[in-house]
Amino acid sequence: MTDWSAKLIAAATHDVETRTRLAQTGALFDGYNPEMEAVHLENAALLEDAIAALGWPGRGKVGEDGAASAFLILQHAISRPDLQRRGLALILDAIAEGEANALDAAYLSDRIDTFEDRPQTFGTQFDWDESGLLSPRPVREPAGLDERRASVGLPPMAETIATMRARAAAEGDRPPGDLATRRARFEEWARRVGWRA
Repeated sequence: MTDWSAKLIAAATHDVETRTRLAQTGALFDGYNPEMEAVHLENAALLEDAIAALGWPGRGKVGEDGAASAFLILQHAISRPDLQRRGLALILDAIAEGEANALDAAYLSDRIDTFEDRPQTFGTQFDWDESGLLSPRPVREPAGLDERRASVGLPPMAETIATMRARAAAEGDRPPGDLATRRARFEEWARRVGWRA
C-alpha cells in the first residue's frame, strides 16, 4: 500500500528546500526559475496520483502534515491551471467534511483569480508595483477586505503588507529592473501554460 502521507511530505520538503537554496543564491527572483518549475511539475504529478487514489488528501486520509503538504504542492502547481482549478473544487467540498480549511481555499482562490487576471478576494497574492514596493495584486471590493480576511483567519491587510515586505528584504528579493519586461514575460508564461486564452 502506498504511504501517501510520507510521499506528499517528502515532496513538499523538497519544494521548500529547493526554494530556500535558490533564494539564497538570488536565482529564485528572476522570473520563474526552471529548476523550481520542474520541482513544482513533478510534485503536481504526484498530487494528481494521490487525488486519483484518495480524492482530496485531507487530514483524515494523510494526517495534518500530509494534508498541509498536499496543499503546499497544489498552491505551487502554478504551471498546472487544470490541477489548481480541480483542487480548489475538491478543497471546497472537503471543508464541509472537516478535511480541509477555509484559509487554504482563500489562498488558492486568490492565486487562481490573479492568474486568470481577475481581482482577488482576500489579498493573499503580492507582486512588485510601479513604485518598487511589494504590494497586493488588485483586490475586489477593497472596503470589505479586512472583514473578508478575518473570516478565514487572516490578519489585517496592513500587517500582511509589512510582513511580506520584510520577508522579501530578508531574502534579498528586490523590485525587477524592468517591470514592463517582467510583466510581459509573466503574460507570455500565463498564456503558454493555459491561464490566459
